[in-house]
Amino acid sequence: MNASAAEAIAAAGGPLPALRNAQALPAIFPVTPEFTNWRSEQRAWRESVALLDQSHHMTDLFISGPDALRLLTDTGVNSFKNFSPGRAKQFVAVNHEGYLIGDAVLFHLEENSFDLVGWYMVLDWVQFIGETGDYDVTFERDFNSIMRESGDPVLYRYEVQGPRALQLMEDVLGGPVPEAKFFGMADLEIAGHRVRSLRHGMAGQPGFELFGPWAEGDDVRDAILACGERHELVRAGAKAYSTANLESAWVPSPLAAIFTGERMEEYLRWLPASRMGSIAGSFASENIEDYYNTPYDIGYGRTVKFDHDFIGRAALERIAQAPPRTKVSLVWDPEDLAAAQRSLYEPGIPAKYVEFPKARYGLFQVDAVRADGRVVGISHDAGYIANEHAFISLASIDNEFSEPGTEVELLWGEDPVSTKPAVEEHRQVAIRATVAPAPYSPFAREKYRKNDPAPAQEIRA
Repeated sequence: MNASAAEAIAAAGGPLPALRNAQALPAIFPVTPEFTNWRSEQRAWRESVALLDQSHHMTDLFISGPDALRLLTDTGVNSFKNFSPGRAKQFVAVNHEGYLIGDAVLFHLEENSFDLVGWYMVLDWVQFIGETGDYDVTFERDFNSIMRESGDPVLYRYEVQGPRALQLMEDVLGGPVPEAKFFGMADLEIAGHRVRSLRHGMAGQPGFELFGPWAEGDDVRDAILACGERHELVRAGAKAYSTANLESAWVPSPLAAIFTGERMEEYLRWLPASRMGSIAGSFASENIEDYYNTPYDIGYGRTVKFDHDFIGRAALERIAQAPPRTKVSLVWDPEDLAAAQRSLYEPGIPAKYVEFPKARYGLFQVDAVRADGRVVGISHDAGYIANEHAFISLASIDNEFSEPGTEVELLWGEDPVSTKPAVEEHRQVAIRATVAPAPYSPFAREKYRKNDPAPAQEIRA
């Protein structure tokens, strides 16, 4: 019998030791790592068009029933006005105290039928509220391909992204692409199959997310590839895809605020220990709440709408009056980064290995950012962007240090070193960094302003 999160926390002596030493591997994309090389594959979504396969690394929670929309309205900070079938949105949930549990993309498929897609943290919370509340709803879950016990995914899910995405799709369809607003859906016909399409973009570039029954996925993919050469289509593997969020400035997995607060003792008894997650990084506190984030810290301020009652509304109304932190990019100093890498070839204990192109080594990456001799923020996710020739972090920084050009310092590595499988013996090092806007790419920032979505709505990696 699988242990509950509450049991695992009790056995470890608290949530922090349980998360620090969780034996789960870091986030893995169970698809081909590289089709060519991740640098060229990154450049494809900026210069031509990239095909990415997201069929395997996310979880789908299908929610249906007469109370499905009420459940989502009760748990989501978003507005649901005019949210009709054929639309999608970035769904964000907080706990009763206003701290972020997580986000996912919500598809309104049919009347009373929804698909919530993304990391399992927010999906678990919505299902818990639905199962323990007075809601006439049913749930069907399709885990990602690492957690699924057997069988294929329910749906294939592909992304076509880049400046030539529209021309490629017109070629595949043999005619114009149906009009759809940003984050709107349309039905296409590819290889004789009905394909559902979501209109969105990545790093400021136009794009489409395509999905349908798993058995039809090979036909759809092959039809795209057959037209691809004429448009310089590049297949992007797991390594490149894992970095896409750095260009769009979406924070993929901030720590879920589920370990304290109203109803959380009950929730942790409901939640399997295997879905607690793991903490990696240099930030150190004895108080788990110091690891929590508000939606404003992560850049979801425009997503919060006080036009309905939802879990955490009263707390968020107070937080909204003076949000404490701002989402920024941190550009790592090349010399300090090179010194950390060089330590692998020098005598003594080296710095924590810096993986390229993505340096995250736990589900929840939480590295301390310092200035003026104190911690002023948290770095959530880090990696290399070939399109910008830069190694950057996505971080939440105290407002007084969030101005672009501000010099800060990121502490890299753990002390004490945890027992997670991805962590080797190492020493902490300080890496200088410069605050920059998020998204980091000027092109992406300009495109986001024109579309007026929250940057988080661009890509799920």
